[in-house]
Amino acid sequence: MKSASILVVDDEPFFRELFSDTLSGDGYRVELAETGEEALNRIRKGGIDIVVTDLIVAGFSGLDLLRAARKLMYPPEVILVTANATVESALEAIKNGARDYLIKPVNIEELRHLVHTSLDQRRLMNDNTQLKNQIRLYQKGQSLAFLLDIDKLLPQAVEFLCQEAQGGRGFAFLLADGTPARFFSESLAEETCKTMAESLSGRFKTLAGTSFLQMQDIPPEQNWPGAIHSLCLIPLLYQNRLEGGIVIFNGEKADNKYHFPYEQLNFLAQQTTLSFANSYRFHDAQELISTDDLTGLYNVRHLNLILQQELLRTRRYGLSFALVFIDLDHFKEINDTYGHLVGSQTLKEVALLLKGSVRETDFLFRFGGDEFTALLVETDGEGARQVSERIRQSIENHIFLKDSVGYAKLTATLGYAIFPQDANNQMKLMEMADQAMYHGKKKRNTVCSVNEYLNSKRQ
Repeated sequence: MKSASILVVDDEPFFRELFSDTLSGDGYRVELAETGEEALNRIRKGGIDIVVTDLIVAGFSGLDLLRAARKLMYPPEVILVTANATVESALEAIKNGARDYLIKPVNIEELRHLVHTSLDQRRLMNDNTQLKNQIRLYQKGQSLAFLLDIDKLLPQAVEFLCQEAQGGRGFAFLLADGTPARFFSESLAEETCKTMAESLSGRFKTLAGTSFLQMQDIPPEQNWPGAIHSLCLIPLLYQNRLEGGIVIFNGEKADNKYHFPYEQLNFLAQQTTLSFANSYRFHDAQELISTDDLTGLYNVRHLNLILQQELLRTRRYGLSFALVFIDLDHFKEINDTYGHLVGSQTLKEVALLLKGSVRETDFLFRFGGDEFTALLVETDGEGARQVSERIRQSIENHIFLKDSVGYAKLTATLGYAIFPQDANNQMKLMEMADQAMYHGKKKRNTVCSVNEYLNSKRQ
């Protein structure tokens, strides 16, 4: 019987030799790797039954190696070894699929026992191919279930599905206004994904679940990759609404008799669609937490989070950004004259004007009451004044409440501060933008910078 193959990964020669001599003496075929990258390349070639790896290998995390191994069609068993163990690191290793966790200096008998039991488990699995496939699919399904970020979920799902399709290729897409707009693929150019998605969009609209097409059902397309004999179409639905889809097709080497492994693909398709719906629910929940109910803009809680992120990004790349405070002039008169329901409608209209005055990359917030905030990314003082003036004019020139009271006018006062020129931390930046806005309130319907505010104090 062929002996088991064990890969020992450690950047310390002493432990490599110790583990190698011990396991070779037990009759195993042992290979050695000094770096994580070297180990990963070897694992991907296949034929490794067990990996014994240090938790940190020349700057490479053993957990990353473990996660990469779990993505393979036939992943090896992984035993993690470390000199610095904590309960948290042990739990993280087991959660990510490690067979067990050993502490240096390793008890050699414990290592032998663990390798022996791991191989016994592996042989039991190999004796039952169906069970092995079910466990493998279950593990992949579990991996997808924990991904709540769409941008991570869809590429991973496509990779798993292509593996199950015996080397197939494919992509995922998301719709925008009913048209394929975003694409996820490691093997196909975006233009190819777009062409195929647009050709198949009509079919996706009629699907309630996963659909398999053979050559006779596939319309000939000039710009599709050649030699497509089988298609798997997976609609991505949320609340019975089509949000996107996944397309998997056979590799170019497949012949006309090629058929998908339907059961495996169906199982992963179900896991993918469930995870997709969960990620949308999570996104909706996040939106509720971070969004102002009335205007649909972000709220103050989210302002603090975005400010922290933008401060870190701006410092790292040596950029600047602007924080603009916007206060409506005499808004109380709207409420006093027409009532709070009409006042709320007015705030909704202001939010729409703000959205039309900034870029998609900028952020808008309702600060509270009739105050708003804009965060203008990668913007200097000149750019901040231009955008602030555009906002001021859009509010001044707009006729509010056409559908209710018929006519109302408003103006706004704006103050802005630039990071890092006007302030070098979050609290100071907000304070300076607020002070600039309140200085402008002495005149109203104007735009005021921090420099203008500070110069007025010197006079």
